[in-house]
Amino acid sequence: MKICLVTTFPPSQGGLNEYGLHIARELQRNPFLSLTILADELPSPQPELPEFSVQRCWSFDDPATPVRLLAAVRKCKPDVVWFNLLFSTFGRNPLVAFSGLMTPVLARVGGNFTHVTLHHLMDTVELRDAGVRFKRMYRMAGAVATRMLLMANSVSVLMPGYRRILYEKYGGGNVHLRTHGVLTSRPELPEFARRGNPVHRILAFGKWGTYKRLELMIEAFRRVAERHSGVRLVIAGGDHPQATGYVDSVKKKCNGDPRIEFTGYVQEEQLADLFQSSSVAVMPYSSSTGSSGVAHLACQYGVPIVCADLPDFRQMAQGEELAIEFYRAGDGDDLADCLIRFLENPEKQHAMAAQNFAAALRMTMPNIVQKYLLHFEVQQRREALRYVARFRRLPRWIPSKSLLLRAVTRDSLGWARRSAVAHTRWKGASIVPSLHRNGNGRGELRGPGDAIDGDRVGPRSSRSTPDLSWGRVSTAGSTDENDCNNGANRRLLDHGSAPYIAREDESGQPEDK
Repeated sequence: MKICLVTTFPPSQGGLNEYGLHIARELQRNPFLSLTILADELPSPQPELPEFSVQRCWSFDDPATPVRLLAAVRKCKPDVVWFNLLFSTFGRNPLVAFSGLMTPVLARVGGNFTHVTLHHLMDTVELRDAGVRFKRMYRMAGAVATRMLLMANSVSVLMPGYRRILYEKYGGGNVHLRTHGVLTSRPELPEFARRGNPVHRILAFGKWGTYKRLELMIEAFRRVAERHSGVRLVIAGGDHPQATGYVDSVKKKCNGDPRIEFTGYVQEEQLADLFQSSSVAVMPYSSSTGSSGVAHLACQYGVPIVCADLPDFRQMAQGEELAIEFYRAGDGDDLADCLIRFLENPEKQHAMAAQNFAAALRMTMPNIVQKYLLHFEVQQRREALRYVARFRRLPRWIPSKSLLLRAVTRDSLGWARRSAVAHTRWKGASIVPSLHRNGNGRGELRGPGDAIDGDRVGPRSSRSTPDLSWGRVSTAGSTDENDCNNGANRRLLDHGSAPYIAREDESGQPEDK
């Protein structure tokens, strides 16, 4: 399968560049794929990441972006064109951004299968926090742009509420709900020995200046510091593109306070140290723009989260079972009280960390990307069957009907040969035995046995299959079996919020009885 991924891509620092990088990494690992990244141009020449095929064929705020992108797509001749988008991906200028969002439907008109992963909706963005002057005009343009995006072959959104809006308001019938996922294939166990030793580090991470502002966070931290001397505020990240100079202005106001640290832009390889040394991640937002990448980064390292009580974040916490402590949005006193209660409760710190780590194991990037690939294959096979159905309805007297069908569908019907999903041939394939080795080699059972599903989930113990013992976790082949079976993880899970529910056959008697 050939995929063109349209996204901002490092070393560019445009919005969603980290998410595009991790999608590309998972696609690149698939031996059945040929990946080309159609990325944004850099302001100055920099070396590309060596393992990727990157074409820098469009620019931020460039009116010619749709023409250049479509030319690149025609040259690549992909099976799927996958767009990783915000409404502001292609430009800050409203007209340029609007014209860029026409690209998915234009690519579909050109004969390509197009998919859009849409990270937010204009209907839910608080335009006041974004500094928009003509709000009504923006809403109208956003509604038209949303309808254009829905003309792609399929659209994925990351929040249940977004899918509901697209169905009820726009009548979108090709909308799918996906999980944002953590940006790794191997979430890291929380390092509790580094947290609160010697001080508790409170982390605020993001691009600051619009709906993410620091004044409320700093005010609440100073109140927390009056109660607990062993705390430090770490402010990571730089300016939002629409708020140049904001972080420097805040830094000047905090000059001389050794308890507040500004790290600036954090490189990918520095994220683990930053999060693992933090006791809690705070999201002091005045509004939201969809599923939070910061929250999923915190889950990746098992970090508890304190967050403004906003509808999008409530949906995210409930849908993905994240451990988030909410405070009233815009209320600095409530944020300070929430942090004080958290710092004074070590058991809660461990329980929230364990719950977020468990959530990260369920939504690793290999799992997320695999679901996209399965969707692409199903959609392409459906298109092939539609071609066949149309030709079968033609009258029998049409000459060379079968030859004409083969000519028209020669690309579509060959899809299985270009599949990104490994297909096992049934003929001659070995039969996988049941858990208790009851297979007889002919697809039948010699006796009772417990089935194992594709994720290798089975009973808690078995003498014949020691690799399925209690506590072992397998997430899309990403977690080593020993990683989740050592003493550290047993202690971590002891603090978890989900109790173990015994099976019916575990009534306190030995298994054979």
